[in-house]
Amino acid sequence: MRALIDTNVFISFLLAAAGARGTATTPVAAVVGLALSGVFTLLAPGELLDELELKLKTKPSLTKRITAQETSDFIGVLRATAVLLPPLAGPAPAVVRDPKDDYLLAQALVGRADYLVTGDEDLLVLADQVAPLRIVTPADFVRILA
Repeated sequence: MRALIDTNVFISFLLAAAGARGTATTPVAAVVGLALSGVFTLLAPGELLDELELKLKTKPSLTKRITAQETSDFIGVLRATAVLLPPLAGPAPAVVRDPKDDYLLAQALVGRADYLVTGDEDLLVLADQVAPLRIVTPADFVRILA
């Protein structure tokens, strides 16, 4: 099984870990833990990793809670664990309500992902409309994996 995990899921994971609020029991923690342990093939476009790193290093609300070292370590683990997807050959087709998410949908399809795991409503509204890709929440993905 191949899955692409959206930036918002990784940020939620890191924020929960920084707050040490029982992260091991949340769907987000379960998804990230299963990804890092190789239960499914994690796909990671370079654009996603760049976006994640930029947000974690520049957004004041995140830099207050997640250190530069934690950011660096986490990005390094993702790069070492995931199947890195090359950049798209051209612009992504406009499909999603939020144009910034078009690349993510295109990468999931090009990377032959079975699932795109996200908390983003702009992507979730597409749910089963981009077969064979399924767009699901972290909680739904945990149920699918069980």
